[in-house]
Amino acid sequence: MRLDVTPLHPHFVGEVTGLDLRQPLEQAHVAAIEAAIDRYAVLVFRDQPLTQTQQLTLAKSFGPLDMGLKKLKQSQERLEHAELADISNVADGSGRLAERSDRKVVSNIANQLWHSDSSFQKPSARYSLLSAVRVPAEGGETEFADLRAACDALPESVRQEIGGLQAQHYALHSRFMLGDTDYTDAQKQAIPPAYWPLVRTHPGSGRQVLFISVHACAIEGWTLPEGRMLLIDLLEHATQPAFVYRHRWRPNDLVIWDNRCTLHRGRRFDFSQPRELRRATTLDI
Repeated sequence: MRLDVTPLHPHFVGEVTGLDLRQPLEQAHVAAIEAAIDRYAVLVFRDQPLTQTQQLTLAKSFGPLDMGLKKLKQSQERLEHAELADISNVADGSGRLAERSDRKVVSNIANQLWHSDSSFQKPSARYSLLSAVRVPAEGGETEFADLRAACDALPESVRQEIGGLQAQHYALHSRFMLGDTDYTDAQKQAIPPAYWPLVRTHPGSGRQVLFISVHACAIEGWTLPEGRMLLIDLLEHATQPAFVYRHRWRPNDLVIWDNRCTLHRGRRFDFSQPRELRRATTLDI
């Protein structure tokens, strides 16, 4: 089957209509969505009022689930299912907003840095499925960057320089960058660093990808300062406006993206307003 997809950006991102994702997917639907993700990397589905259980069921259609940073067990669970990540400033089941100093809120601020989910582990993440429950009146958008287009646009001299290089990705690097260092030694060691090539081939599209992220903190075989400067330069290249789509959330939006070829980040918003999203993520296995 074919999906009805409307492109939202010259390089990537498509809006899909005509599917009710609350219903179990047939295998033909799964295959069609995967093919569309290989083409667009990010898919937007409007008007999908998914329950937590329905969101998990949908995610499991695409493979086993990833726990990511939840392995660190930093905070009490608010959601019904441990496999769901609580991307919100909501304190508890009553809907009360958390204080700005709340541990979860402080940790989630790192989501405003450009990253690929779970690039700090092996296996890393494949798809993320983010569902909007409540959104602020303004701000709080999510931006996505196309790492395929970014790779295509690299100068040939840079492609030659980085073609054989591996970057170290560490789970807490982004938190440390923002001064969020309140972790035990056990938490710091819970997820060992992972190494990934800076340039790799996406298995679905066959296109080359500049695999960069704020989780990348060092280049194997390089001094730390030189490696980090290269990573900063590459991240700036990958996230220039030509490669970026900004998604303005509406309640009941669902966005699915491929972490193997995109970056994303949340944007700032007024913390006196609720921003409540739930994410399920699948492993790349």
